Amino acid sequence: MLTLIAIVLAIFVLPEPWGLVAIVVAGLADICEVVVFRVWSQRRRARVGVEMLVGRTAVALGLLSPGGQVRIDGEIWEARSERAVARGDEVVVRGVEGLVLVVAPASDEPLRA
Repeated sequence: MLTLIAIVLAIFVLPEPWGLVAIVVAGLADICEVVVFRVWSQRRRARVGVEMLVGRTAVALGLLSPGGQVRIDGEIWEARSERAVARGDEVVVRGVEGLVLVVAPASDEPLRA
């Protein structure tokens, strides 16, 4: 955008040597801006898919003994638990096997400081 403004200024406003200087400076500024925004946008890896669910807390929708359903972020997932979990209890996602979440009761979790 800055280059476009510099070109318009070079054609209609600025005298001959300064028009070229304005275009070059604006072009370099645009290139620097693109490089900075590209580096900034790639500063961390995007987490997508089911692996982002590991470690999150979900709520059991029914009895998990050993299988059942849980709700996490408004989505309903099939889940499996080693121990029985009552309806409404919180569970922590330990892993993912296909489309089934492997969960453990949140009460089994050590408290974090």
